[in-house]
Amino acid sequence: MSTISQHTRPAAPPGTEDRIDLLLIDDDPGNVRVVEKMLVEAGLDISMAVADSLDAARRRLTRRIQCVLVDLSTPGIDHLEGLRQVLGMSEHAAVVVLTGLADVHLGIRAVAAGAEDYLVKQEVDGPLLARAIRYAIERKRAEESERRLVEARIVGRENARLERGLLPVPLIDDPSMRHDTRYRPGRRRALLGGDFYDTVQTEGGAVHLMIGDVCGHGPDEAALGVQLRMAWRTLVLAGHTGQQLLGILDTVLGHERRSEELFTTLCMVTVAPSRRTARMHLAGHPPPLLFRHGSGEADSGGADSGGADSGVEVAALPDYAHGPALGLAPSAEWPTTEIDLGESWELMLYTDGLIEGRVGTGPARLGTEGLVDLARSARRRGFTGRALIDELVNEVEALNGDALTDDLAVLLLSHTRSG
Repeated sequence: MSTISQHTRPAAPPGTEDRIDLLLIDDDPGNVRVVEKMLVEAGLDISMAVADSLDAARRRLTRRIQCVLVDLSTPGIDHLEGLRQVLGMSEHAAVVVLTGLADVHLGIRAVAAGAEDYLVKQEVDGPLLARAIRYAIERKRAEESERRLVEARIVGRENARLERGLLPVPLIDDPSMRHDTRYRPGRRRALLGGDFYDTVQTEGGAVHLMIGDVCGHGPDEAALGVQLRMAWRTLVLAGHTGQQLLGILDTVLGHERRSEELFTTLCMVTVAPSRRTARMHLAGHPPPLLFRHGSGEADSGGADSGGADSGVEVAALPDYAHGPALGLAPSAEWPTTEIDLGESWELMLYTDGLIEGRVGTGPARLGTEGLVDLARSARRRGFTGRALIDELVNEVEALNGDALTDDLAVLLLSHTRSG
């Protein structure tokens, strides 16, 4: 290996970059000395290794090498075929080709084949060689940055399509029911978080809805949430409900989680075919809100906003009958809560990302009671459906003083009486 010593060369002019690791492929000692002299005169801080063949170049080409200077007239290098071998072995290094006066066309073809630049040996001097090396290195860096950016965009688009595909499509064919959702992961630039939800109508007319929250915010938690949602839908379609279904989900969680510390809260509701009653199971999850219409109120027909809605009673469902979160207690039990829905109603399930924001600058959190107050105010102002969800999220963020950082999911199922 040949190295140009820093103390034997002139001081580098201002603006030159840090030391450059260069590999020269040339079997002529005279050419090597000429290149060394030109680089010293140009004031480049160069550490130069020399290889007299392609085999030697393979041994000396490390990841530290930033630029390969190759003489295509070197014995054993078959012009463009030899260049392709050099390009293949120097994946992260720029390549500059040296040609003779009679081979200028070869230099042009070399650049077209992938080299960063070419120089005619009889016309090159120190400053030109130095500029060519710097240019080649910067061009290679720019190409690498562009390639990584394109790859990142492709991967990002693929991940976005994958994550969107993993969000559920509700299975409901009852025209008297409306399904609205809002989903937002806490992770920056993510489309999927640890929160999950689903809604399925089964044979006989019962509608099953569920919302859950895997503790944590990373991709592992997001993947586990997807697995649990898919398992829940499969179990519901297979006829499982209630305590039995939650027990199987608890087993699935135990097998699929990457750490025994991971647990999942879950709320599950089954609306009867009559649409007047429902059964609820809570596994460490906050209780849903029920918007129950008064008997004398005219239904809004599902409009997103309208006039004052003072005839709607808004309350959190009772949470005295609940069991632990999934993954915490072996052989746990989850009791059933019977719910009287009435004739026309909305049922809102949500994850704790909606209620754990701060209220003002103090330590107080919004909580379920605070959410009920916000929901009552929003309904009095005529918000329903997706507009109601958006209004609540906006109000919660305003109280928090900033965007919510936790995963957030809201599911609003509405039933309008016929006639």
